[in-house]
Amino acid sequence: MQQSSRLSSSRSILTRRRFLLATLLCAPVLAVADAKCVEPEWIKVRRLRLNSKTPTHRVVHFTDVHHKGNRDYLLKVVDQINALSPDFVCFTGDLIEEGKHLPEALELLGRIKSPLYGVPGNHDYWSKVPFAGIEKTFSASGGAWLLDEITVTADGQFSITGAAFFTFKKQPLAIDPRRRNIFLMHYPAWIEKLAGQKIDLVLAGHSHGGQVRLPFYGPVFVPFGVDRYDLGLFRTAAGPLYVNPGIGWFPLPIRFNCRPEITVFEM
Repeated sequence: MQQSSRLSSSRSILTRRRFLLATLLCAPVLAVADAKCVEPEWIKVRRLRLNSKTPTHRVVHFTDVHHKGNRDYLLKVVDQINALSPDFVCFTGDLIEEGKHLPEALELLGRIKSPLYGVPGNHDYWSKVPFAGIEKTFSASGGAWLLDEITVTADGQFSITGAAFFTFKKQPLAIDPRRRNIFLMHYPAWIEKLAGQKIDLVLAGHSHGGQVRLPFYGPVFVPFGVDRYDLGLFRTAAGPLYVNPGIGWFPLPIRFNCRPEITVFEM
């Protein structure tokens, strides 16, 4: 009886060890599968309320589409934005990488049912497309494509400032003190240029959240113009900065522990 009990215990230990070994061996394979096949188009909707006051407006932020002709995916993004019924939508750069994809990207963004405000990112400049078509699409929505410009929403409640890629590096833009202010820019590190200003919300992209984020470590790599502002909400001297991880990917179609995101702000 005792020998039988010992054999049973030994088999149980071996079974547990085999299970743990199999888990350890499979974990890298599962992580790679997730990064390649699951997360790149697994959109997350994150909701944030910046203060305790009863919100009166809903603002949606998305960024870094890097449209490459994946029509169904961008259409899914647009449909999710419309389902949120925002008062207006903010975009912070990198719509495309190559000019050949611009017409389709604009046709799909034209389906957004709320005013769309946006600024260019480095890839929009590198694609060497004229911005006239982008300006027309954003204006037709009731919003604006902002190149170092300030505009006011139709209800007069918000002033939206957009920083262009090149000139803002030389001179920060003035803020309208009469309204709630939202500042749009591509590079998160530009927040340092806004010290001394008081802004209700600053939105940025560019970082992609690193695309690959290791638990307890963070991003494996972030591009220039990010510094410590890699992902999420940061309290800064200029006001709250939110860095969105983006919709698309560059240069590789992988994401791990860093899903594409549409962010909703209740203000």
